[in-house]
Amino acid sequence: MNFYIADMHLGHENVIPYDNRPFRSVNEMNRALIDNWNRKVGKDDDVYIIGDFSYRSETDPAWYLEQLKGKKHLIQGNHDGELLKNSKAMEYLVSVDKMLFVKDGRERIVLCHFPVAEWNGFRHGAWHIYGHIHGWRSRTAEFMDAQGKALNAGCMLNGYEPVTFKELVKNHKKK
Repeated sequence: MNFYIADMHLGHENVIPYDNRPFRSVNEMNRALIDNWNRKVGKDDDVYIIGDFSYRSETDPAWYLEQLKGKKHLIQGNHDGELLKNSKAMEYLVSVDKMLFVKDGRERIVLCHFPVAEWNGFRHGAWHIYGHIHGWRSRTAEFMDAQGKALNAGCMLNGYEPVTFKELVKNHKKK
């Protein structure tokens, strides 16, 4: 099964007030994200981390990755520099890409951390899953919503857990 998640920001204390996350501390947030992930994901599942896995963390990104089940694929975000320089952390990743095209069932999907105005297959029913803009309502968020087949995988919008394509679509409709 495929799962998607973006903007986890493990170890990043300032992301809690930035996103108004419901955690009292960075340790509580880290524990919730790890526990939620492992409750849903099996060892053979593919998880697409759509950028900003950890940031400004006192904990080595390899430690987080080692805790998490599944086959992990990183779509690079703007805050993944430390992770990308960490050879031990890189051993836990099946793939690292700036943009990736995947199939999920019958759906064709373009994965990119950044919201893209028009993507490969845009006019032929392909979807775009992105992150970067967190849960903020902005002109960018409104523009992406208007595209019809663009989904924000930000963890703060999806229960702080990796979600399936169907769950992403359902959560997007709730907004």
